[in-house]
Amino acid sequence: MNVTGAVLPGAAGVAFVVFAVRLAREPRRLGNAVWLGVALLLIALWLLRAALHLEWLTPVLVGLLAVVAVLVALVLPAALIVNGVRMWRREGRSAGNLLSLGLGAGLVTLEALAFAPLGRWGSALVAIAVVLGGYFGFLFLSLLVYSVVYSRIGRRGGFDAIIVLGCGLDGERVPPLLAGRLERAIRLHDREPEPPLLVVSGGRGPGETVSEAEAMHAYLRDRGIPDDHIRREDRARTTEENLRFSADLLPAGARRVVAVTSSYHVFRAAVECRRLGLPFHATGAPTARYFLPSALLREFAALILHYRRTTIAACVVIVGAGVLLAIFA
Repeated sequence: MNVTGAVLPGAAGVAFVVFAVRLAREPRRLGNAVWLGVALLLIALWLLRAALHLEWLTPVLVGLLAVVAVLVALVLPAALIVNGVRMWRREGRSAGNLLSLGLGAGLVTLEALAFAPLGRWGSALVAIAVVLGGYFGFLFLSLLVYSVVYSRIGRRGGFDAIIVLGCGLDGERVPPLLAGRLERAIRLHDREPEPPLLVVSGGRGPGETVSEAEAMHAYLRDRGIPDDHIRREDRARTTEENLRFSADLLPAGARRVVAVTSSYHVFRAAVECRRLGLPFHATGAPTARYFLPSALLREFAALILHYRRTTIAACVVIVGAGVLLAIFA
């Protein structure tokens, strides 16, 4: 292998080693997802470069790339718009529920502008938007892959306490999303030789007749969990407050603590635990498929806001480079 051919696998190896070291030291870091994404991207480019040297494989690769292009350009925006309409009808018109609809419409608009005669600066703005979209798309896919990795490496048992994060009620009724979290917590609780403490966390939101903690407490009692195994935290309105207020209710010496949430929310909850200096990890309950696109986009947006300085800096670099190229090209 010549020097040029060794660059990609070498760089991929370095990126993967950095990822592995960071993962071993602290798995609850967003940077781990980026390093894993970089390693996988470099490996993919290396394999693609190697495959292009095989003449019989070139037509297959061209066909696969064409299929991917069609999926990204046509199928993805359509699927996002359909999902957005479904969320609108089933879950209401909140900003979070309309994320997939907005993203799908944005992609369609960007694709239409790419073929419009916009002149030098118009075309430059479209090109900058495409690069920004690629940047955020890379981050989203990296986070998605790493979230799966994180969910597979967490502690499986031996818990001192289990915290169940609230996610809203239907009046005083526990809705399916929250019931999934409670059922996950019950399974973890019941399989321990010494059942851990259960902390149910959530205040009373708009339109709710009782606090989330009270409704969850009643649900657990109905499922056979003894009262002395449950503590209620009924002030929290956010994930940060769920974790911080629940930590105050834990017995002294409780270090093996897991926060139970929905699958799409696991990694952000873990990042929040790290930010608050809490030695907790997170685990997830299954989520309805139609709910996932908007939920994942919402979690991604929240994580990006956590690291807004880095995000702003990256956007400034991309926009600045695009403007300079437009001026001097």
